Amino acid sequence: MTTFGLYHPGTSPLHRAAAGSKLLAAAVSIVALTLWIRQPWQLLPVGAVVVAAYGVARIPVRLAFVQLRPLLWMLAFVGAFQWLVAGWQRALVICGTLLLAVSLAALVTLTTRTTDMLDAIVTAARPLRRVGVDPDRVGLVLVMTIRCIPLLGEIVTRVTDARKARGLGFSLRALVVPVVVGALMTAEAMGEALAARGVDD
Repeated sequence: MTTFGLYHPGTSPLHRAAAGSKLLAAAVSIVALTLWIRQPWQLLPVGAVVVAAYGVARIPVRLAFVQLRPLLWMLAFVGAFQWLVAGWQRALVICGTLLLAVSLAALVTLTTRTTDMLDAIVTAARPLRRVGVDPDRVGLVLVMTIRCIPLLGEIVTRVTDARKARGLGFSLRALVVPVVVGALMTAEAMGEALAARGVDD
C-alpha cells in the first residue's frame, strides 16, 4: 500500500506552518518553476531546495521515495515520448519539472492534516458564496482529489505487481486498461458512499 498523501506527524517548522500558507506557497512555487525552468541545469537549484525542505520536515528518505514511486511509470512514458519528439533536454526539463511539482505537493500533504487543508480551502472559498458557489463542496472536491492520488497510485502498483507475479513483460496497453477499469470502479464506489451520506442532496 502506498503512503502517498498521508500525513506524517512531526513538530518541524513546516508541520507547524498554517495549512493555507503552505497550500498557497506550494501553488505559487509550482507555477513559478513551470514558467522558469527552461534548461536542465535549472532543475538542480530547485531540486536542492526541495530536498532541503524534506530535510527540514524530517521526512524519512524511504517515505520520500515512496511518494514518487507511482509517478515513475508515467515519467518513463512521457520522457521517452518527449525524447523522440523534442530531444533529451526537453524530455529532462519536462520530467524534472513534473517530478519537482509532485514532490512539493507531496510535502504539503505529508506535513498537513487533511482536516486543516479542508478548513483552509473552505475559508478561502467563502467569498465565492456570493456567486452561488458552496465553499464546503469546493473543499470536499479538492480534498477528495488529493485523496484520490494515493488511491490511483495503489491501483497502478497493484496492477504492476500482478503482471510481475505472472512473469509478464511491460505493455502500455496491458497497464492502462486495468488501471482505468480499477479507477472507474473506485470512483463508482466512492460516489455511492457519498450519495449514501447525502452529499449529492
